[in-house]
Amino acid sequence: MERFFSSTSNAPRRDEDAGIILLSGPPCCGKTSLLFQFAVNSAAESGRGVVFICSKGSLESNPPFLSQGVDPSMSLLQRIQIKYIEDGDEIIKYFAAFHLLDNFPAAVIVDDFADFFSERSCQQKYGTTRARDLAMVRVLALCHNAIAHANAKLGTLGSCNLLLSDVQQGDTPRLLFIYKRWINSIYTIRADGTGSYILKNIGSSESESKKARIAKYSVALQYLVLEEISN
Repeated sequence: MERFFSSTSNAPRRDEDAGIILLSGPPCCGKTSLLFQFAVNSAAESGRGVVFICSKGSLESNPPFLSQGVDPSMSLLQRIQIKYIEDGDEIIKYFAAFHLLDNFPAAVIVDDFADFFSERSCQQKYGTTRARDLAMVRVLALCHNAIAHANAKLGTLGSCNLLLSDVQQGDTPRLLFIYKRWINSIYTIRADGTGSYILKNIGSSESESKKARIAKYSVALQYLVLEEISN
C-alpha cells in the first residue's frame, strides 16, 4: 500500500505484491500519479531502473503529480524510462524480448493497459466474437511468464513487479474476470464524496488473510497527498 505514496525511507519494504499488480479506478482519480510514485519508490528501494509504458498523448494531456517533498529534478527520476506505445502489439514485442535484458527493471508499469486493445484491431487480428478478451489474455499470459522468469533469475538479489492500471466505472474493474486469473494483487480506487479518494486492496493473500488496509488520499495543488492509512 505504502509504495503508492512518498516515503522518507529507502529501505526495502516487505514485498506484499510480488508479481503482477492491478490498480483500477474511475477517470481523473490521480491513478497515473499513484503509478508514477510507485515507480519512484521502486527505483529508490532497489537501486535499479523502472520502465513506465504509456500513451504519449495521454501522459502529455494528464501528466502525473508527485508527492509533496519529491523534487522533480532529482537524479532518481533519471532511472525511470518512459516508453511510449500505441497498441497491444508493442506490449507483446517488449515482453517477448524481456528475457534478453542484461538487467531486469525493478518494475514495469503499464498505464491504461486495456486501452491498448481496441475492439476493431483485435477483431481484425483474431476474427472471433470475443477477440479483445482473447488478445488481452494472451498478452497477460506472456507478461506473467516474463515476470516469473525475471524473478527466478533475480532470486535473492531483488524482484521485478508488473503494475497495470485500468479505468473502472463501477465498484470493481471492468474486466475483472480476465485480470483475476493473472493478477497477484488488485487495488481499487473510489471517490469518498469529499474530494478525496479511497485506495483499497480487494484481491491478494494479504486481503484474504486479514482485514485489508485502506489509504485515503487527494490530488491538490498539483501534489499527490496521502491523508491516512488505516485498517
